[in-house]
Formats: sequence, structure tokens, C-alpha cells
Amino acid sequence: MTKTEQALKVLDSIKDSVSGRSIVELGWIGPIRIDPPRAIVRLNLPDSAYKQKEKIAQKIRDLLNDFSDVNDVQIELENTSTHSPIGQAGHGESNSLLEIGGVKKIIAVSSGKGGVGKSTVAVNLACSIAQKGFKVGLLDADIYGPNTPTMLGVSGVAPEVIGEGANQKIIPIESCGIAMVSMGLLIDEDQPVIWRGPMLNGIIRQFLYQADWGERDFLIVDLPPGTGDAQLSLAQAVPMAGVIIVTTPQKVSLQDSRRGLAMFKKMNVPVIGVVENMTAFIPQDQPERRYKLFGSGGGKQLADENDIPLLAQIPIEIPINEPENEGRPMVHIYPESITAKSFEVLSDYILGQVSQIKT
Repeated sequence: MTKTEQALKVLDSIKDSVSGRSIVELGWIGPIRIDPPRAIVRLNLPDSAYKQKEKIAQKIRDLLNDFSDVNDVQIELENTSTHSPIGQAGHGESNSLLEIGGVKKIIAVSSGKGGVGKSTVAVNLACSIAQKGFKVGLLDADIYGPNTPTMLGVSGVAPEVIGEGANQKIIPIESCGIAMVSMGLLIDEDQPVIWRGPMLNGIIRQFLYQADWGERDFLIVDLPPGTGDAQLSLAQAVPMAGVIIVTTPQKVSLQDSRRGLAMFKKMNVPVIGVVENMTAFIPQDQPERRYKLFGSGGGKQLADENDIPLLAQIPIEIPINEPENEGRPMVHIYPESITAKSFEVLSDYILGQVSQIKT
């Protein structure tokens, strides 16, 4: 057990005086850094718990000072409701980032708005990288709309959970050559997730640090659309190799993508480039034809404005509806398709670029 895991185990005994739940379970404990003789703990408190801050902080100090090699416990206090998270995380506080043991590179896939095929890009990119012999994990951080289990054909499969409290581990589901964790594996398909920011922050950190990822060359994170709590939680938690921005040629998609891209720049997260999805429709019986249903040029414009590469232009292809192909991404069911080839080029580029990025 690592020092961080030991710390989480003892801090799990501290309870919220209102709900009676553990502050670890509530997601109030952020990154923990133990560099003997000093221990630094980020305490993320919502407004409702801010009156408890001195009491909770003192309990943290008392418990961690009991460690034989720790005699200085520092508390970094953040009010998650009234303090600006961008102000906290957006200026390069890299010393608060905590790596995931065994995971070498983390790549986020994001979009400014929903409906642009971000999850499709994340799933196919993860599978394409895995097909090249790398060990890949996929974290579905779209807590409110998790759909990667359906895309990978494991909807309704419950992951194994072992241990208790801070020692609890989620065993990712293996499918299509990758290991995946998603909120969609833990709830019914029609069950809504109605959570505020601190609870969402807690489950994302649980997926990051309490999933048994093992040794992974890459962890692809499928973020929800927009510029909300999930993006901030990820950027504040782990060092990322970079983020890919997914857009479509539409102007409205472009406007939202600009906001998302600007957010990651503000948080000093490297933006690897832009993927334009739904570039054109390719009829199955006329593969030489291209119908630009959503306009053209949006992805290139976004890339040019920010002096970053346009990584790929992914078309729309409608595969033959065969039951045995349900729940399998295009790179698996139609590896010779134009779409699959586009993802192969994308993954080649990502592998080349990310290998040069130090995290």
C-alpha cells in the first residue's frame, strides 16, 4: 500500500457532521502529496461544509501526524462553491497534480457541445491505439450521459468492486482490446444522475485513482461536453499529455468548441489538435461521393485560429446493420472503411506527438 493509499484509508474515518458520510466518499479530499517529513492535502469544501473547515483540518493533521515519518501537515483549503476553480487550476499549479500509478500518458477528448460524436472519437481512438499493440484504458467521465458501455457492447455488465472504503477498487471491464470504466456500468440505463459539483468531482477522482488500471500506456478520458466540473476536476487532479477538441463543420459547433479550447489553454493543458467529425456523408453504394451535410471548413478554421493541427476529418458512413456487429466500434467491424482509416491516421499522429510530451 502506498503512502497516499494509507493516508486515504485513515482520512476515511473523518465524517461530515451533517450527513455522517466520509469526507473521502464525499469527494472533499483532493490530491495528497507525501514527501517526508511533509504531507500536503487539498481539502475541497462546498459552502454547506465550510463551517467545519477548522475541525476537519485539525482531524486531518492529527491523523497524518501519527505517520512515523510525517511531522508537518499542510492543508490547502478550497471552497468549491464560491471560489473560482479556473482561478485555482488555470494557472499551472502542477505541484498539486497526482499521477495514476501504472498509467503513462493521459489524453482527454473534449467538445464544446453535445452531439458532435465526441464519444465515438474517444472509443475508436482508444481501440485504434490498442490495435497497434499498446495497453489502453478508457475512462468515461461523462457522468450525466455515459454511453461508452453501449458503444463497446458491455451495457448492463456490472464491474467487480473489491475491498472497502479508501481501499475499494473498481475492476475495469475489458472490451474490444481496452479496459473501460463508466458511470453507465454502475447505474440502470434509464436512471438519471442528479449530482452537484462536489459529488461529480468525487466520482471522477474515484474512477481515476480507485480503478485498478494496472499498467497502461495510455488512458483516454471521454469528457462530457462543455466547460464544467468534469473538465476542471480532471485538470486539477492528474497531469495530462494533452486534450483533443472534437467539433463538426457547423458554425454553432465551432463557437462552442472555441470556448472549450480556450478553457484548456487557461488551465495550461496542452491542446494536441482538432478532430472534425461528420465532415461529409459517404453513401455505401457510392464511396467516391461526398455530401457535406453540415457545411465545411469548421475544423480547419478552429485549428488555424489557434495555430494547432487539424488532426483528422472523420466522415459519416452507415455500416450494414448486422446484429453481431452491435456494440463494436468502426475500427473493429470495418477496418477497411474510410472512417477506420481516418482513425488509424489519427492514432498514428497522436502516438508520434504524445511521445514527445513530458508529463
